[in-house]
Amino acid sequence: MTKIVCVAIAYLLGCISPSTIIGKIYGVDIKKEGSGNAGTTNALRVLGKKAALITLVIDIFKGVAAVLIGTYFGDKEAGMLCAVAVFCGHLWPVFYRFKGGKGVATAFGVLTTVYPPLGLSLLAVVGILTVISKRMSVGSMGGALLFTPICLMLYPAFLYYGMVMAAIIIIKHRTNIMRLIHGEEPPMSIFVGKEKENHGSK
Repeated sequence: MTKIVCVAIAYLLGCISPSTIIGKIYGVDIKKEGSGNAGTTNALRVLGKKAALITLVIDIFKGVAAVLIGTYFGDKEAGMLCAVAVFCGHLWPVFYRFKGGKGVATAFGVLTTVYPPLGLSLLAVVGILTVISKRMSVGSMGGALLFTPICLMLYPAFLYYGMVMAAIIIIKHRTNIMRLIHGEEPPMSIFVGKEKENHGSK
């Protein structure tokens, strides 16, 4: 019973959508602007750096809090179940007609709390690929694809839970995959700004 309650709380935590809330404060429907995704990258594109930072911090903290709740009130297995539950809540929030984000920031919070070296290693992968490609979608999918071998090396206990999350992240990026194939995936706005600065200084 304790595990069920913890999982339910974790799911509801995941349903909190900071980008959607901030968008409403700004008078903007984040799901109808930019990419239509209720996550950090679209918040940066549509609402600006401050909103994106708040969105990122809250989305990460949701994952951290969910795992801690499950582990504290249950056990390690409950913590892992809560990890998946908060991730699903972010993707399919009951408060917003089951239309949420892609779960990358929340997954990072989860992985870093479950086993810090695992989360930090995948963060490094995502960061490197994002900088090289100038596209968060490439970094996110690269991290998801490399999750399995990295998890096997560092923390096999979370393998199956994480594989489900990694597969969902890739599926949620299917529109990004199509845009990448057709050369239509836009770079992150922070890189666009740098490119403009570099071009102007020449």
